[in-house]
Amino acid sequence: MDSVKVLYISQEITPYLPETEISVISRKLPQAIQEKGKEIRAFMPRFGNVNERRNQLHEVIRLSGMNIIIDDTDHPLIIKVASIQSARMQVYFIDNDDFFQRKYTIADENGEFDDNEDRSIFFVRGVLETVKKLRWTPDIIHCHGWMTALAPIYIKKAFNTDPFFKNSKVIYSVYADDFQKPFSERFAQKIKLDGINDEDMQSILNKNVSYADLTKFAIDYSDAAILGSESINKDVLSHIEQCGKPCLTFQNPEAYVDAYNEFYDNILSK
Repeated sequence: MDSVKVLYISQEITPYLPETEISVISRKLPQAIQEKGKEIRAFMPRFGNVNERRNQLHEVIRLSGMNIIIDDTDHPLIIKVASIQSARMQVYFIDNDDFFQRKYTIADENGEFDDNEDRSIFFVRGVLETVKKLRWTPDIIHCHGWMTALAPIYIKKAFNTDPFFKNSKVIYSVYADDFQKPFSERFAQKIKLDGINDEDMQSILNKNVSYADLTKFAIDYSDAAILGSESINKDVLSHIEQCGKPCLTFQNPEAYVDAYNEFYDNILSK
């Protein structure tokens, strides 16, 4: 029997970025799940404050080279990879000069970046296109951080007939990582690909999209949710409770691996 394959799409992973709730679990969980016998791949953005030399990132030429079109503009996709030797784990990085060269993640001293919505679109689409190039078929796709929030709709609507993703189960972890600057009214139109129409995006169509709007939208297209923080946005929490989807409550950071692994297996069995 083939191993269960788990794709981790994470906004941040330590040691490449400083330790946060998201970056620590995105580092430790994949290793622990791999040690449970599952096969894993992990992706994050190649933010400009990731030290390429110290972390020995290198470009994967065979995976780079395609363009991702956002709002009628072509953005070249560059794929880099690094290894965490102690974990026997590779991390793939989605890179682009327009979006990820600045020496910050989502904000600088002037506040959150105006193009974070475009960076999110590019990151998620870059991950999915790269997974296809790797010819790797994930059984579970586990998303960490709001920058991954578009993965559920892309998988369930735009890639739902693609042999690499048509049977994938999507789990969205919700954290206390609220952003403050809403996305633009044009955000929903920028998301569109074949298979995604206005009806699919009613909750975010023609409006400035808040953190709560985006997170609820991600949950609507996910198969299950996980509470990754002990305290999360109350509007989002209420939405999770009302939607009736499987939800794993917040787990003790020192003893969460078995709970997550069992949750994966339960979602796959449905």
